[in-house]
Amino acid sequence: MTTLSSRAGTKGVPRAARERQVLAAATEEFGRHGYEATTVAAIATRVGVTKPLLHQYFGSKQDLYLACLTPVGDGLLAGIRAAMAAPDTGAPPTPLRVLNALFSALDGQREAWFVLYDPSLPPGSEAARRAAHYRDAIDELAATGTADLLHAAGTSDPLDADALTYAWRGLCTALVRWWINHPDQSPDAMTGRCARIVRAAHTILAADDDR
Repeated sequence: MTTLSSRAGTKGVPRAARERQVLAAATEEFGRHGYEATTVAAIATRVGVTKPLLHQYFGSKQDLYLACLTPVGDGLLAGIRAAMAAPDTGAPPTPLRVLNALFSALDGQREAWFVLYDPSLPPGSEAARRAAHYRDAIDELAATGTADLLHAAGTSDPLDADALTYAWRGLCTALVRWWINHPDQSPDAMTGRCARIVRAAHTILAADDDR
């Protein structure tokens, strides 16, 4: 992700543009370092504004975090819902559509995934509650999708569905971590890579069944 210039947000920058700069920097800082380790002062310094000005625009550190979280959570949910609602005819399988929606929503702000999945959020805080709301909504969509996949495969064991949902969340997080370390990979390239991995896994498992 491109680091913002130290001159960003200096006098003469329209407020709307300055706010976008702050949110971009704050999203990356929260995602990269976690809520607890991120300071408003560090974000202000990075953008090139004063800490009082940042507080004037966004309020407290928690308010700034929520301003970063909301578009991330809303964007992911909208993308995943659209991917799951798309007709299967002539389209990639639902899991690949969902992954493409995830990568597309995070393109340009890959660390934003970890704004949502941040273990350092203060327990009981509004930040933790709102992040949990988005995570639960994503998990519910994942549970619906995995249950449908297992049903199509001829099984309806609820523990199988729960285990697959848990594994899916871990897979998405692992893929985003890998993606952050490979900035040249576009959302479509990542989706294609996942498709090849899935095909390879299917071939390996099918070979084991034939033995």
